[in-house]
Amino acid sequence: MTPLPDCFCPVDGTRVPTGSLAWCCPVCRGPLDLDFAPTPASLKSLAGRVNSLWRYAECLPLSSPSVSLGEGRTPLVPLKDGVSAKLDFLMPTLSFKDRGAVLLAELALRLRPGRVVADSSGNAGTAVAAYCARAQLPCTVYVPDGTSAKKLEQIGAHGARLEVVPGDREATARAAREAAGEEGTFYASHVFNPYFLHGTKTYVHELWEDLGGRLPDVIVVPVGNGTLLLGASLAIAELHAAGMIDRRPALYAVQSAAVAPLAHAWHEGADDLVGVTPAAPTFAEGIAIPRPPRARQILRAVRDSGGTFLTVTEDQLRHAQRDLASQGLYVESTGVACWAAVREGALGARTGVVPLCGAGLKTGLADS
Repeated sequence: MTPLPDCFCPVDGTRVPTGSLAWCCPVCRGPLDLDFAPTPASLKSLAGRVNSLWRYAECLPLSSPSVSLGEGRTPLVPLKDGVSAKLDFLMPTLSFKDRGAVLLAELALRLRPGRVVADSSGNAGTAVAAYCARAQLPCTVYVPDGTSAKKLEQIGAHGARLEVVPGDREATARAAREAAGEEGTFYASHVFNPYFLHGTKTYVHELWEDLGGRLPDVIVVPVGNGTLLLGASLAIAELHAAGMIDRRPALYAVQSAAVAPLAHAWHEGADDLVGVTPAAPTFAEGIAIPRPPRARQILRAVRDSGGTFLTVTEDQLRHAQRDLASQGLYVESTGVACWAAVREGALGARTGVVPLCGAGLKTGLADS
């Protein structure tokens, strides 16, 4: 088994051995990155490999997985006008969060903590609960009051202990981080732990393989905490550094207009969040994050790619969900945000891919 790479703080450079249970920078308390710069395998060498995200073994910081549920390799289907959809709601727990959760559970299994804790608005918690069940690790998931009943049911079905926190998503994160400070606890944070990002990057490695060694002009990504966008940015950098793509696609980040702190900062030309964004009700509950901890990294990744931020209204989310359903794709209300942003031609003549991140059964139809 190969040694685990170290983590480091992207703000002040503080290094943290991955073998510890530390979940944030001990100096600034910010998220960590991973000291890991792999070289992807060639397109030809991928033929015949395991049909899961673990086929990209050279790019993953963990090897020889024992908790896999066959996650990854989701279909790519055309929608219209050069835009395709990647059906990440066809994952084992019905959301793209499985890509990162499997790496967190695999890491936790190797570190052997007394328990695992996570916080989530639903899908990440469900994924962590499922993979902890697979690894036979005790798990507690903190969720905000008002989380979809179906998501709560799914988390509980996997055997995780549920802690419903009064208040918003920020209050939930605070409660989980307090619990994470207890001895012997592994904080399976999809925001702070960089292993999660190295799982989500397989989304782009799959696109590259399925498109025959190329990427679309634009990769459209929903952004709350930015885990899929930052993972996509990692994969693009890996492929470009290895000479496997000759240009980098633009990253288009999509937020709900009701809770859009990153889009606001972008349009202000800022490098970090500007002011205070109040939590507001939105059908896109999964990306309603008022203060994402990796805001600076997200803004920089979009800027460096030549991309932009788009916002969508509640009406756009409703119409997009029903539009996709009319095409045979039943997607949760957060998961339709990217299609809502581009379905009326926002990409022009450029090709693009949108992720359909969660199954409609998790939330039902948005209220009409």
